[in-house]
Amino acid sequence: MPLVLSAHGLVDLGRKRKVNEDTIAVDEERGVYVVADGMGGHGNGAAASQLAVTAVREYLHANTATLDRFRDAPDESTRVAAIGVVERAIQSACQRIFQVGQQDASKRGMGTTVDVLVRVGDRAILGHVGDGRVHLLRAGQSYRLTKDHTIVAQQVEAGIITPKDAEESTLRGVLTRALGTHQSVQVDTLLFDLAEGDRILMSSDGLHRYLRDPDVPARVREASAAGVKQLIDFANAGGGEDNISVILIGCASSAGAQEVDPRRVTSRVDAVRSLPLFHHLTYKEQVAVLSIAQSRVYEPGTVIVRQGDPGQEIFIIVDGQVGVERDGVQIAELVSGGHFGEMSLVDDAPRSASVRALTRTDVLAIGQSEMGGLMRLDPVLAVKILWTLVQALSARLRHASAGLVDLEVQASARPSAVPAPFLPPR
Repeated sequence: MPLVLSAHGLVDLGRKRKVNEDTIAVDEERGVYVVADGMGGHGNGAAASQLAVTAVREYLHANTATLDRFRDAPDESTRVAAIGVVERAIQSACQRIFQVGQQDASKRGMGTTVDVLVRVGDRAILGHVGDGRVHLLRAGQSYRLTKDHTIVAQQVEAGIITPKDAEESTLRGVLTRALGTHQSVQVDTLLFDLAEGDRILMSSDGLHRYLRDPDVPARVREASAAGVKQLIDFANAGGGEDNISVILIGCASSAGAQEVDPRRVTSRVDAVRSLPLFHHLTYKEQVAVLSIAQSRVYEPGTVIVRQGDPGQEIFIIVDGQVGVERDGVQIAELVSGGHFGEMSLVDDAPRSASVRALTRTDVLAIGQSEMGGLMRLDPVLAVKILWTLVQALSARLRHASAGLVDLEVQASARPSAVPAPFLPPR
């Protein structure tokens, strides 16, 4: 495989707790990494986190074939199936913990957060429930790939309180989602590309209550055992109020293999970000859009879309140059960062023009059905995209209306073809 992942993990009791309720798993052979932070007291939190890690690993191991199919032949069907495996692995853990609680009254109500990262070739699938966090560090920048499932996070998102208020809120640790408290749970999933030089930080809230997002790049220097220990020591120096779990994963190219160019991965994300339709999305949401996009390469002279054909995909140019033709006449050229066909996300109306590759052109194609499925899974993302789309359509309507007014003014200024009425001589 082009990329080699190296991982180091550690769990620390912290300075205030007497019982460790965190459990982690680092399985480099299968590419499975798990952080679980249990809750329930009297040892129940530890039992819940251990059950979660065991159940997740068992389910993933039993469904390795589905993950391998996506690795070897990535397309829409294998992608959906692979992401489904990770989601169901977490659901199976949730059900197991819930059942134990129902069978033993002393364990009723126990639960755990969980973050699961599964390496599939040069991609990773992330499953998330609770307030653990996963950060992707790439090209000197850090991006949080998870959203806290807590009351205060919801309040901040709704504008009820500020992020600073959230840090001081007594509800800071109150979860809105956890494994085991109910028979099932809503799981956040994310598929993203890996690139040489990437580092991934997985941690429980025992670390991130002290490590602010902007400070992550400065603190995460290297994916090593020493790097993990430094983060543990940092959290303990800050107070160590909770158990501290940390996994650090580094991505490097294997000897003799063609490495994954991080510039290409970055250019794909930048291509998505360049589209006005996705300007207001977070990095995580933009990566989610990228995960449903298909990479295609067209040789010079190839027609990418044809005038009059039904449109069901939007295209974003990652690299290259295309010509836009109407009725056989080229009317425009588009280069890297350009896009065409965005109205196909709304309907299947015929293409208003043809688009032909002028050079070898690398594009991302996003289908109407795939985008619809993504928006159904993420209502917040859906609202952002639909609102931006409404604004774009409104601007086009105003532009068209202004054009009609100009035509009316021009028409009224021309000499009338109707004979002037008879006027008596003065």
